Amino acid sequence: MTEQKTTFRDLGLSETLLAAIEKKGYEFPSEIQAGVIPLLLNGDKDIVGQAQTGTGKTASFGLPLLSRLDTSKKWVQAMILAPTRELAIQVAKEIESFTDRSVKIQLLYGGQNIREEIMALKRGPHIVVGTPGRVKDHLITKRTLNLSNIDYFILDEADEMLNIGFREEIEEILTHTPEDKKTLLFSATMPREILAIAKKYMKDYDTVKIESKTTISDRIDQKYYEVAPRNKFEALCRVIDMTEDFYGIVFCKTKMDVDDVASKLMSRGLKAEGIHGDIDQKHREKILARFKQKRSLVLVATDVAARGIDVDDLSHVVNYSLPDSPETYTHRIGRTARAGKTGTAISFISRADQRKLFAVERVIKQKIAKGTVPNAKDVVEIQKKRLLEGVANLMNDEKIHDFSEMADHLMGLGDPKVVISALLRDAHKDRFDEKTYNNIDEGPKSRETVSGEQRLFVAKGKADRMNPGSLIQFIEKEVGISLWDVGKIDILEGFSYINVQADVAAVVLDYYKTQNRRKPLVVQAKARTGGGWGGNRRGFSGGRWSGKGFSGGWGGYRWGGSRGSLSSSGWSRYGHRKG
Repeated sequence: MTEQKTTFRDLGLSETLLAAIEKKGYEFPSEIQAGVIPLLLNGDKDIVGQAQTGTGKTASFGLPLLSRLDTSKKWVQAMILAPTRELAIQVAKEIESFTDRSVKIQLLYGGQNIREEIMALKRGPHIVVGTPGRVKDHLITKRTLNLSNIDYFILDEADEMLNIGFREEIEEILTHTPEDKKTLLFSATMPREILAIAKKYMKDYDTVKIESKTTISDRIDQKYYEVAPRNKFEALCRVIDMTEDFYGIVFCKTKMDVDDVASKLMSRGLKAEGIHGDIDQKHREKILARFKQKRSLVLVATDVAARGIDVDDLSHVVNYSLPDSPETYTHRIGRTARAGKTGTAISFISRADQRKLFAVERVIKQKIAKGTVPNAKDVVEIQKKRLLEGVANLMNDEKIHDFSEMADHLMGLGDPKVVISALLRDAHKDRFDEKTYNNIDEGPKSRETVSGEQRLFVAKGKADRMNPGSLIQFIEKEVGISLWDVGKIDILEGFSYINVQADVAAVVLDYYKTQNRRKPLVVQAKARTGGGWGGNRRGFSGGRWSGKGFSGGWGGYRWGGSRGSLSSSGWSRYGHRKG
């Protein structure tokens, strides 16, 4: 007897929300959604939810919130704290996708124009989503946020917030909320610190725990390639061209990456399409239908847009960008090697991704093999071999006799070898020319120092209270990566210079370009004339960032601070935060 699956309708959601859920293509709730939604809709207790990233936690609290909000009230009714700006944006967008414009949602995070945030708060949003630092700034320093009337307080990714060092801010924010609110705490793990917060600030609560599913089929061949960001597309082309009957999904981090990669693949004559959240539902359904019918063979997608794809014979999953969580990694690659088949999962890793890779290996309890990107000669040779084998097989096909008369005419044109060469040239053009592949191993094309560093110009300086340590923290927090090998830093009055590794620089420059194309906050520095970068320019000189601290360049400077300190022995990473 088949077990009856729980539907969203069974959970007691309104018809409006059910229509929105159906429009997004969701059929059945995830385990965390099936557990939390009824409790938040109908229960009186607080809720602790334990589930991995990528299991649908946002919808589990977002959908019931939308059901219970009173849009006639012009004040904040729900406060959602997230550890990083990226997650805060993701949470806000996910909730927005289920509602109309009657529900006002406001994002608060560092790096955003605070004056615009203040104006938006004055208009009375119903839901505020933000990072602890910026929320505390509005709540306590500027007093532009009032949480005294909220009905719901939600901590998302609580363990990550504590890892980053936000416990003090969280507790301070909680003291400005009413006692009769309903509190929800979500975390992938439940260390003692999380349980201590639950005990101290939550009333009697229900617990919904979803066991982590990180088992990976041994039929999936996992490997990674060390590839600088600028060379990812070239590596992807070689992987596709090297593979016979490639049929797979290429996962990208951003919608912009999806559009860029998909359009470039199509321009190379590949049957590729892109899919992401900005594409309307009707168009998404057509793209997915073509992919399932193998009318397109490469689907470039974001994680959110790839939900609902159910294909049993994918040959490959490619992580063009490694996901932020190991659980998302397992979810992605689990789309291949289904129904007893084998599959391949390939990840492109830059220097900035090493910690993510280690985290994935730790969670899946496997070592992922390092591979070598196929060289252009090998790719061309295997394509030639494949063509010859294909022609040999076609010679046994009776339908080729339909072309006998045309073949006689062609043979009459001249030397058969010349005729076949002309046909191949017409059909395949530059396909078998190694020069059509860019040199993936060549040095960076941008202005860089001899050591492989790139010098960046940052439009913040002493006037913005920047010192070398805070400049590094600022970029790390904004971009969400770690600058583990920083070189020379110059801090001037209104701007700064910083040397970082070329592959890391590419990630940083790409991020700021997407934030403001006309006037990015960080750009590539112009080369100085007369001998490299040279000169102290009243800034840091001669030291290096090793991941354990700066060495050889601080002199006698000393700064202090509760979140870290700089002395002659180096910068302490204690309490460093990303979000």
